[in-house]
Amino acid sequence: MFVALMGFTLGPRTTLSWPEKFLRDTVGFVQNIFYKPAGYIAGLFEDISNIGDIHKENEELKIALAQYTREKARFNLMEADNKQLQIDLKFTKEQKEKNNYEFHIAQVVSVNSDTSNRSLVIDIGERDGVKVDMSVQSVEGLVGVVSQVSNFTSTVKLITTMDVKDPNTNAIAATALDNQGKTFGIIESYNEKTGKLLMTGIKQEDPLKEKDTIVSSGSGGLYPRGMIIGTVDKVQVGEMGLLRTATITPAANFVDWKQLFVVFTPEVLE
Repeated sequence: MFVALMGFTLGPRTTLSWPEKFLRDTVGFVQNIFYKPAGYIAGLFEDISNIGDIHKENEELKIALAQYTREKARFNLMEADNKQLQIDLKFTKEQKEKNNYEFHIAQVVSVNSDTSNRSLVIDIGERDGVKVDMSVQSVEGLVGVVSQVSNFTSTVKLITTMDVKDPNTNAIAATALDNQGKTFGIIESYNEKTGKLLMTGIKQEDPLKEKDTIVSSGSGGLYPRGMIIGTVDKVQVGEMGLLRTATITPAANFVDWKQLFVVFTPEVLE
């Protein structure tokens, strides 16, 4: 009867008889009994292996949170001291708001890859308050400066077009993030082959060293203070031997941008 039933089952039919349904349901039920515990056991071993990774990530998050808490407390103390010093020194309203920047997000419309005129176009312009010479940055660091503005778009000249021989190049007064009162230099050119910026005019006694973070010093008024530019790759003796130069790896990667930020600085009354 079993052989006959199996032979009957193998026939080319789409409708099953009740013995066939009963047999299939029974086999499926038995398979389910064995499959579920096996699946639970396999999942258990997988969960156990993931526990170690989760525990490690949890420890790293706790360390990062503790570091953030310390930095936040330190920042709050420095901010309170700074406000008190501004009161003691009788800062004007313009002086107090000098470094209060606003960042307006913009979408990149197009990119000009011409090495002699490397620039890009963003989708905010004059109607949004954008003006010529406003700084533009990515999440990582400084990208360039607004060179042209129309009603709805703006053209951004990249810092990778900087050339000491070009009279139209806007050099960047720079300093080190952790030595703002001791380090000073001028970023004036970009090497297309190496992908590095060159910082010149560094004094011999300057404490600048490798891996220091370079930011704009705010001198000159074009680039606001504190814009991250890059990291020191190496420091070497200058051509004349009296001053030193530094090779800077840009913080921004200048590849595949979708969104950038235009830096709005407070208006200064003349």
